[in-house]
Amino acid sequence: MESWRAKATAWLPRFAVVAHDLFMVWLCWQGLHQLRYAMLVAPPEYPLWSVEIAIVLAAQGLVFWQIGLYRGLWRFASVPDLWNILKACAIGLVAIGLGLFAYNRLDGVPRAVLGLYPFALAALLGLPRLAYRAWKDNQQAEFREGAAIRVLVMGAGRAGEALLRDLHRSGGYVPVGLLDDAANLRGTRLHGVTVLGTLDEAPTVARETGAKLIVIAMPTLEAAAMQRVVAICESTGLPFRTVPRLVDVLEGRSLPGELKEVAIDDLLGRKPVTPDWKLIRGWLGGRTVLVTGAGGSIGSELCRQCARHGAQRIALLEIDELALITTEADLRRAFPDLEVISVLGNCGDPAVIAHALRIAEPDAVFHAAAYKQVPLLEQQLREAVRNNVLATETVAKACRDAGVASFVLISTDKAVDPANVLGATKRLAEMICQNLDDRKGTCFITVRFGNVLDSAGSVVPLFREQIRQGGPVTVTDPEVSRYFMTIPEACQLIVQAAAGASHASIYTLDMGEPVLIRTLAEQMIRLAGKRIGKDIAIAYTGLRPGEKLHETLFHADENYRPTSHSKILEARAREVPAELVAWALQQLRAACNDYDLEEMSRVLRSAVPEFSPVEAVEQAGANIVLFPARDSRRPR
Repeated sequence: MESWRAKATAWLPRFAVVAHDLFMVWLCWQGLHQLRYAMLVAPPEYPLWSVEIAIVLAAQGLVFWQIGLYRGLWRFASVPDLWNILKACAIGLVAIGLGLFAYNRLDGVPRAVLGLYPFALAALLGLPRLAYRAWKDNQQAEFREGAAIRVLVMGAGRAGEALLRDLHRSGGYVPVGLLDDAANLRGTRLHGVTVLGTLDEAPTVARETGAKLIVIAMPTLEAAAMQRVVAICESTGLPFRTVPRLVDVLEGRSLPGELKEVAIDDLLGRKPVTPDWKLIRGWLGGRTVLVTGAGGSIGSELCRQCARHGAQRIALLEIDELALITTEADLRRAFPDLEVISVLGNCGDPAVIAHALRIAEPDAVFHAAAYKQVPLLEQQLREAVRNNVLATETVAKACRDAGVASFVLISTDKAVDPANVLGATKRLAEMICQNLDDRKGTCFITVRFGNVLDSAGSVVPLFREQIRQGGPVTVTDPEVSRYFMTIPEACQLIVQAAAGASHASIYTLDMGEPVLIRTLAEQMIRLAGKRIGKDIAIAYTGLRPGEKLHETLFHADENYRPTSHSKILEARAREVPAELVAWALQQLRAACNDYDLEEMSRVLRSAVPEFSPVEAVEQAGANIVLFPARDSRRPR
């Protein structure tokens, strides 16, 4: 009984709407006839009900139902709904004409009635809907006026228009004004909200309107413009949020309509990457991928990118059990149809990698497992050699012996003219892969990139924690700079490079402009709503062991050339004697077994002759080297 009552209650409003619309059809048909007959000297009597009217109601009602007029809600009636109504009225006229033609050959039906019918009926149906929505909006606005947060919106474009619609529908925010630099928009109204001035007038307008929150509705702004807007928002002293970029919504990192804090990557000049999805899907579609270090920042995102772009099965190889469990759970939740294989163990163990390759039978292997903390590895040479060099050789050889089609080594810009243990071990790993590629079997690919925003152990989470604790934020040197990119962007470009790679190739990703770490720290402090030097101090501690002042992306002898993707360049691999690499591996393996740090250091310097201490690099005077694609010289 209760179920029946619930269903009846749910259907009651819809029956009322149907009844309203059919009444309007009757009123329209009657009214048009009365209007037409009123022009005659002796108007005939037109009945209130007849077979003709029944046919009109039946034909039009059927069209309404088929068009889907009752799937929408009056509360959210909009222009698309009005267009739907007009379409239903026009099609209804055709149905009525056919019905009446079959009944009485349209005898006695004035042509003027037929011509005016769809427009008159559309007005009779549309106006009540819009009036109801306006009444509900006004009612809701009055209800929330007292307790709602007063919002000042920066940007009167499409994003601003969509934001206003969302704010009007929400119960917690009231838009009090718009700001936009377009002079022709000043004084205009958008969804009832006035454009009150330019962006620079935000402090004055915010004070006059009593705004409590500023929302930046300009998701396509480049870094320099976003920095300016953020500075304006900070000058008001009010909290501010931004609408997400379309790419963040599509990639699942933000929800539509969500207001989020301005992130540091919004200010670093990173334009959205547009990979060649067709190429990537053609390479990954229906295939199996194995990722070493699958629980790390890069490894886990590589898994997500591969799953998103068509991989049928992904094998996770990870030594950290919690990281393995977390990545596996994330993949199963986000991609329920994906086959996930988990292997817990050290990829440098020949038995572990052989087992993983045997059960997964991958078409491609992404080798992301590595140690990467520069200062720590300066004091942990053996582990750096064991994990970054010897484990890479073990995995690479196992992939070659198993007939894996593609092996992708995730390298670093620190492998170019290495000045630290991380760079030297990664450079030797590159040399190993280069020598294993015989141009016939497994395709060995190396992809280099710099620092990744918000990766585990990187400077961004460190600064965030220091700010949370009240400072100081520690920066090594006022002039130190680094290249940065986001984790999803780096992984997209890795997959893009691998999809179109040739044998023994080395690719470098466009990292954008180098960023001063001092500037990064200052921006993060401001975004946290703190004042530099007053709330949070910045302390300069000096360069740590193995750190360069600036990084470079290419070795002088690696002539570069463009690829099919504007953000990826291919370096010409330097010739490396196979005997040298074999000798170095033999000596390093023996030195690791004996824990002979001096021998490991000597062999590493011999195998990687460009490896020199960071002090020598600084004395020579390092320069910031921009990505060659932006150089005035043409790529060679």
